[in-house]
Amino acid sequence: MPTFDDVTVVGPAYRVHTPRLVLRCWQPADAPLLKAAMDESREHLREWMPWADHEPDPLDEIVARARRWRGKFDLGQDFVYAIFNPDESAVWGGTGLHTRVGEDAREIGYWIHVDQVGRGLATEAAGALTRVAFEVDGVRRVEIHCDPCNVRSAAVARRLGYVHEGTLRQRLPSGEGGYRDSMIWTLLADEYPRSPAASMPIEAFDVMGRRIL
Repeated sequence: MPTFDDVTVVGPAYRVHTPRLVLRCWQPADAPLLKAAMDESREHLREWMPWADHEPDPLDEIVARARRWRGKFDLGQDFVYAIFNPDESAVWGGTGLHTRVGEDAREIGYWIHVDQVGRGLATEAAGALTRVAFEVDGVRRVEIHCDPCNVRSAAVARRLGYVHEGTLRQRLPSGEGGYRDSMIWTLLADEYPRSPAASMPIEAFDVMGRRIL
């Protein structure tokens, strides 16, 4: 486990505060706010997010989805976070520290509400979770994947100090039944202390609300 200032850090981080955002584990009660944000942003996200091609999901399905996310979070299997405004009255997006890229590694994904695009919130959220991945979870590698045409997403990785390792051809499903290329951006543990992400101001809290970062 990572140790800072002689204190052993025990994760996962259930709640993360940044200057403008609250990132936290989804709760089933968040479903109405999540559904509203997804429905309002669907057209904006359709080009990059396969789930946005679906018809608006019923609220019961959103509740079930939030329950699955919370269950996996509690079991340490995957870590999906809500992005809220500071008073948690509105969903401004979603993000996550995903375990699908192998042991001792995380993949950060993110989407932002259409009304909040262009404010640097994706960079703020991804930078916060980069710190959590290295300083709380103690991983060796963090990745960000995006379509080469998604210049906003690629810019997030670049601003945080991630390195473009390569582009995999026809790896992501597209909304038209085909496949798109995927850029792989990576930050390693020994590179992290010198990266812009390492200076991101955050507070992180465990499941009991105790500050761990």
